[in-house]
Amino acid sequence: MSNAPAAAADVEKAGVSAGGDGGASGGGGGAVGAILGRWRRQDLLDKSGSALRAAAWALSLLAFLIMVCNEHGDWKRFDRYEEYRYIVAVGLLAFVYTTLQLVRHGVRLTGGQDLQPKVGLLVDFAGDQVTAYLLMSALSAAVPITNRMREGADNVFTDSSAASISMAFFAFVCLALSALISGFKLSKQTYI
Repeated sequence: MSNAPAAAADVEKAGVSAGGDGGASGGGGGAVGAILGRWRRQDLLDKSGSALRAAAWALSLLAFLIMVCNEHGDWKRFDRYEEYRYIVAVGLLAFVYTTLQLVRHGVRLTGGQDLQPKVGLLVDFAGDQVTAYLLMSALSAAVPITNRMREGADNVFTDSSAASISMAFFAFVCLALSALISGFKLSKQTYI
């Protein structure tokens, strides 16, 4: 009786190495391995895209909150500067976008209804690209004014501004990497 589990394991190993169907497929064990590898890769891409969006969600929320709380009286108020208001708007937009994407991917991963696969990939790719470009645009607008202010006076206002800009930059990096993953997955789709 103790040899039965070992014998079953040996039969399973032999079946997998022989193609799992007695060699009828002609593909050998490589076909099963290739399919399993593809499934693992697809799962890794889905999880890494979701993880990058979750990181972008947290970082864009931080960028938004740090800049909104950056009010220290007189000229040290973020709302007096157009560039900082732009960071707030784009940070909020990135937060809303990544929240919706995380909810959508969470529903899909739990077995719920999602968009058509091709439409979903296009939404992921285009949304990641547009949001990443908006974040980079806001960064490039806010960095020069912050540098000029830091030359004159390095204080808590300029430090908070720099922290918000840094968080927005890291959110950009996460969304740019997510866009690369979305583009890779989109390029692997067949359109026939």
